[in-house]
Amino acid sequence: MAAAPSSPPPDEPAPEQPAPRGGGRLTLWGVAIAVVALGIFGGHKGTDPTPEVSRVDGAKASAPAVPTSPSTGSTGSARAAAPLPRSAPTRLLIPKISVNAPFTVLVTNASDQLQPPPADDTNLVGWYSAGVSPGETGTAVIAGHVDTKTSAAVFANLYLLKPGDTFSVERADGRTATFVVDDAENFDKDNFPSKRVYADADRPEVRLITCSGAYDHTAKDYTENLVVFAHLV
Repeated sequence: MAAAPSSPPPDEPAPEQPAPRGGGRLTLWGVAIAVVALGIFGGHKGTDPTPEVSRVDGAKASAPAVPTSPSTGSTGSARAAAPLPRSAPTRLLIPKISVNAPFTVLVTNASDQLQPPPADDTNLVGWYSAGVSPGETGTAVIAGHVDTKTSAAVFANLYLLKPGDTFSVERADGRTATFVVDDAENFDKDNFPSKRVYADADRPEVRLITCSGAYDHTAKDYTENLVVFAHLV
């Protein structure tokens, strides 16, 4: 599970995304508490495909709003748009990295474990449906694999996104929510700043999350998570 919040020094460049490796798969740990909308991405241990335990403990999908500030990864680089009503996302479009992917819903199982997107579809992203939808006030979470056992996956080039880049989410209500990137950071999975990444926001925000860092062949997992912070414009 995550330890105390931590992040790389501001002047330390994010490591380059590694080339896809066989066996690398994304897993969710998913801790949901009063201040954390959901939990962190963890890794497979050994060959067991079951994600690490993730407890929801009856917590609400999103916490009480807190002021948005640079400490949450939002820089206010572009004026925030008015929030949209709740509507399920249907497609994620990131022109800079040629992403055009449908959504699947991320849910918890009987053991309160948040399940990752299916690994057999390399062009699929997942939305944590118990949280807010992209465009609603709060922090929406979108996850995708960086690779699978067979090839690179939908978020293989997520590391190329920089502040000021834009992406959009098509929604079931026919509206398109456009977001601007505020920041992108890599976090060690053993020291993941859950409160910073998942804290609720007083404006519509999104977190795009995938695996990053070096690939640990023993653990069969990457050592870090890449998180892209963005807000609605």
